[in-house]
Amino acid sequence: MDTATVEQRLRTFLLVLAGWMCVGTVVELFLAKHTEDPLQFAPFVLCGLGLIAVMAALRRPRRATLMALRGVMSLLMIGSLFGMYEHLANNFAFELEMRPSAVWSDVWFQALRGAAPLLAPGILALAAMIAIAATYAHPVLASQPDNLAPAGPTSGEPQLPKRCEA
Repeated sequence: MDTATVEQRLRTFLLVLAGWMCVGTVVELFLAKHTEDPLQFAPFVLCGLGLIAVMAALRRPRRATLMALRGVMSLLMIGSLFGMYEHLANNFAFELEMRPSAVWSDVWFQALRGAAPLLAPGILALAAMIAIAATYAHPVLASQPDNLAPAGPTSGEPQLPKRCEA
């Protein structure tokens, strides 16, 4: 089996894995009733966008599609970091509500272990990294489109202007 076939199968596997991670996250969020606050719908939207981007990249692996996939996956990473922050902030607020006289250093460890799991939003970042890894050194991204082809000599040497001899 040649290298190109192996690379293509690995890319497909990584994209399918990232897509299933988005689907699994939606199922888990739904089962955990992650719908009490409008902000809690953000991971549903992000997972939907991620799944659409993955399916588009699998169906039509073109430069624009792969760049859009990278953009959407960057949004997933940002959303993941925001989710981690929200989980930690809510855990802190809960712990400080339970012990109003405590300072943050007293409840730090309890907040990390709180009711809202800190690393649960991290699954979105993991899915995003896997999908972006699938586009690493992709042959479609390595080739330049016709309208972006470099002008002038291909040897890298500057072209001197021609003299007009009369």
